[in-house]
Formats: sequence, structure tokens, C-alpha cells
Amino acid sequence: MEQINWTEFVSPILLSLKVSVVSSIFVLFIGGIAAWGMSRRKFRGKTLLETAILLPLVLPPTVVGFILLVLLGKKSWIGYLMERFFDQSIIFTWGAAVIASIVVAFPLVYQTMRTGFSLVSKDLEDSGRSIGANEWQVLRYITLPLAWRSVTAAYILGFARGLGEFGATLMIAGNIPHKTQTLPTAIYIAVESGNQTLAWCWAAAIIFISFGLMFIANHRARD
Repeated sequence: MEQINWTEFVSPILLSLKVSVVSSIFVLFIGGIAAWGMSRRKFRGKTLLETAILLPLVLPPTVVGFILLVLLGKKSWIGYLMERFFDQSIIFTWGAAVIASIVVAFPLVYQTMRTGFSLVSKDLEDSGRSIGANEWQVLRYITLPLAWRSVTAAYILGFARGLGEFGATLMIAGNIPHKTQTLPTAIYIAVESGNQTLAWCWAAAIIFISFGLMFIANHRARD
């Protein structure tokens, strides 16, 4: 049985948790705004826009990663500005892993929150507006409390999706130990190199974390 270097073992776990925490906060905020707006407004081209929003849900992660690589690489205007003003590239950093996780988790978070918002009674929201509440107050005191199960589920699903992201992350963040190596990429490299013990330990870690997240989501959904 191969000996496990515990520093090597813990590093991808901590980085994956860091990426998932940061990305899930961003994607919950962005996805929440998009879901609230789309569930409350009707406009021409809405179906087309929503289809584009949900597209990363069905696209292969490597395709998403390739598109992000083109958009964020050194030859793009975003990459150029980053090099010019910050003297660094987004590509092959842990921030790139965060961006990949946000993009792939966004459709799942958006769809979950949109469903929750659409179930909130419009009459209750209109009642709030009728007594002088603005849109922010309606969202804060009526919509969000009534849709809290969907919001909680959206965050947990976004966190878990970011934790398990592989293809897009590998494309734009790479697999640099102690820098961009997340749990999925670490498992892949361990299997490729024949280190079954380390691969099983990392697999057990991600299964344990994911199981715990899904258990919490299911428990809250039944409360």
C-alpha cells in the first residue's frame, strides 16, 4: 500500500473547499438576481435568453472551459487588461477555478431559485407594494422568506457543483499542486499515476462532503 503524504493529501481538499465557498457565494448572488428578474418580467427574447443561461448545464465542461480560456486568455481583452494593470494572468490561478465553478454552477442555482421565486404568491407581493414597500423591501421581507427552502437548496447545490467541477477547471486553472489542484483533478492525476490509495482517499473525502451537503439539503426540504 502506498504511503500517503498528508500535506499532499490535505492541500486539494482545502483548495476545493476554498474555491467552492467563494464561487457558491458569488453564484448565489448573481443567480438570485437573474432568477428574481426573470421570474418577475416578461419581454421579447426571454426564452432565448433563458436558453442561453441554462446552456452550460448541458454543454460538456471541456467546451465551457475552452470558451472561458478564449475569453480570459492573454490574447483576450480581459487577459490583456489583467496583464497591463495587475501584471498577472487569470489563467492557471485559483481564481480561474472559481470562475469555472461559477459558470458551471450558475444554471443549476438559477433554475432552483427561479422555481422557488415563481411559487411565491404574487398577491402577497402586491399587498406589500400597496402599503408602500419598494421592490427591495418586497424581496427582503416577503419573497426571500417564503422562498428560503429554494435559496438554501440553491446554495448547497451550487457549492456541491463547484466542489465536483473538473473539465472547465482543468482547462483554465490547470493542475498545479498546492496552487490550482482541486479534488477532482487530484483524483484524476492519482489514477493516471497508479496511486490508487491516494485516489481512494480523495474520492472518499469528496463523497463524504457531498453526501453531507445533500443530506442537509434533503433534511431542510422536509422541514
